[in-house]
Amino acid sequence: MVLNVSDISVYYGVIPAVRELSLSVEKGQLATIVGANGAGKTTTLKAIMGTLIPKKGKIEYRGEDVTGFPADRRAGMGIALIPEGRQIFARLTVKENLLLGAYHRRDKEGVKKDQAWIYDLFPVLKERETQLAGTLSGGEQQMLALGRGLMSHPELLLLDEPSLGLAPIIVSDIYKVIHEINKSGITILLVEQNIVMAMKVADYAYVMETGKVRASGSPEEVMDRENVMKAYLGE
Repeated sequence: MVLNVSDISVYYGVIPAVRELSLSVEKGQLATIVGANGAGKTTTLKAIMGTLIPKKGKIEYRGEDVTGFPADRRAGMGIALIPEGRQIFARLTVKENLLLGAYHRRDKEGVKKDQAWIYDLFPVLKERETQLAGTLSGGEQQMLALGRGLMSHPELLLLDEPSLGLAPIIVSDIYKVIHEINKSGITILLVEQNIVMAMKVADYAYVMETGKVRASGSPEEVMDRENVMKAYLGE
C-alpha cells in the first residue's frame, strides 16, 4: 500500500473541513476523490502533502507514519502535489520552472532523463522552454505544472482539479497524459469536479460530501448508485 489515511480530521481554525476521513491507494493505482465544491477534497490533498497537519488521525506513506512530517520532507520521500490553479512561477522560463521541481534531487543524470521524458509527454514545453511561463496559455500552464511535479520523480502524484478552467479538447489531452503517467508506474490520487473524466481513468473512486467519505468503490459502482449521484454529485 502506497498511501493509507486513517480517520483524519482537519480544521481551519475551529471549522472542520475534513472529518474522520479514511482512504487508501495501492501501488500503481489511479484513485479519484470526487464531490461538490467545498466537500473537503483539496484539504485532503493538502493534509497528505503536509501543507496542513490533521488534528487527529494518521497518514502512512509506504508503511511509514508521516503525519507530522513537513511538506518538504514528504516531497523528498516521493510525494508530489500539483495544486489547483497551477501556481507556476510566471516570471521564470518554462525550463526554470521544471528544474525547480527537481530542487531536492542530486542525481543529475536522472534529472536530465526526466526532463527529456516530460518534453516527450508535452512537446510544446520543449518548443517554449525559454519562454516566460506567464505567457503560456491555460492548457500549457497546466502541462507545465504537471511537468514540474514529475521532475521531483514522485512515487505518489496528487492532482488537484487538473481540468479546471480548460477547454474540453485540452482537458481530453491532459487526461490522456495523466493516463500515460499512471501507466508508467506512478501512483495517482486525483481530485476532480469533472466527474465524467475522473471516472474514465480511475481504478477506484471516493465520493466526499461535507468533509466525509460518503461512498467508495469502482467507478462503475459509484456511478451506478443513483442516490449517491443525486445527493453528492449534483446529478
